[in-house]
Amino acid sequence: MPEQHRPEPPHRTTTVETGRFCAARCSCGWRGPARRARSKARADAAAHGESP
Repeated sequence: MPEQHRPEPPHRTTTVETGRFCAARCSCGWRGPARRARSKARADAAAHGESP
């Protein structure tokens, strides 16, 4: 029986706020660095979603 290649699920990113900091997180377990600016955390999440 040949191995079946299962497509990886899409990365589902979100941002989480902890105190004054915001960090990006992904369903694959990846975590971005803590940022003071939400826009930078969102950019981290977008960059992670574009990576293979």
